[in-house]
Amino acid sequence: MSKSLKPWALVTGAGGFIGHHLVSYLRANGYRVRGVDIKLPEYCSTDADEFLLLDLRELRNCQTCTARMDLVYHLAADMGGIGYITASHAGIAYNNSLMNLYMLEASRRNDVGRFLFSSSACVYPHGLQISPDVTPLREEDAFPAQPEEGYGLEKLYAEKLCQYYMEDYGLYTRVVRFHNVYGPLGTYDGGREKAPAAMCRKVACAQSPGAIEVWGDGRQTRSFMYIDDCVEGIHRIMRSDYRNPLNLGTDELVSVDELAEIVIEVSGKKIALVHDLTKPQGVRGRNSDNTRLRSVLRWEPQITLRKGIIPTYSWIAAQTENATPGATVAAE
Repeated sequence: MSKSLKPWALVTGAGGFIGHHLVSYLRANGYRVRGVDIKLPEYCSTDADEFLLLDLRELRNCQTCTARMDLVYHLAADMGGIGYITASHAGIAYNNSLMNLYMLEASRRNDVGRFLFSSSACVYPHGLQISPDVTPLREEDAFPAQPEEGYGLEKLYAEKLCQYYMEDYGLYTRVVRFHNVYGPLGTYDGGREKAPAAMCRKVACAQSPGAIEVWGDGRQTRSFMYIDDCVEGIHRIMRSDYRNPLNLGTDELVSVDELAEIVIEVSGKKIALVHDLTKPQGVRGRNSDNTRLRSVLRWEPQITLRKGIIPTYSWIAAQTENATPGATVAAE
């Protein structure tokens, strides 16, 4: 840490969903915050003290944004929902590999105090996610490896890079494996949205009575974490002494159809589900084992899916007030 009264924290991906919320959380908790992204936040202005528009696929830009930083929260990534990540293996792997490597190297060169990398539950082996009644995934289950192609593989590689930079160079790294995150101010259309946002948009745009389309049979299962829990968890993990990857998600397992039913109930509409079995639907089941998270932090996410969907649906419904039904719903 620097000797300044308020430490400096850098948030990459600060123009995106989680990064934007993390900037606000850190500012509210006494940090000075520099945000960086290739774009500004889409839905409201940033709370960052400084905001740099930079392409982090260039080392010089990573060196610029990490200069004089005490903490680096590296959230920047090329990512999206299941439709996007299954169709963009090369682009995702190229873009994220460059950003992750250059951000680590720049943080080392600039003597950053701590570096947190945002990984993903997509690192877990496919063979452990073939049933909707999935056994919750433990951190050690990542190896032997069989991650999701493209996005999951580059995340797993970057986790190892963090380990190597800590072992070889003494850069204090932390790794958080996100399970699905949702909430207001997130992408809800255009192809990169995740299942809760897409579901809220579809229901908001549908007539009542009416129907929405769901990718897959609706029996695939996931857990979903509200954004307020997510940013608090990120901050707690950064401050902890734990150096290995940690899951960050809820262990409230629901099917995609159950997610739809919660959104429909919140909306007050009468909506039927039409399933499209030809579309990508991801693994059959994925849930977070929070045993280690509870042990390390004495904390875990608290907000239930039903509670978190209320403000999420309200915000997305307001954004889509004049829209018409269009895109489909999938699960990451």
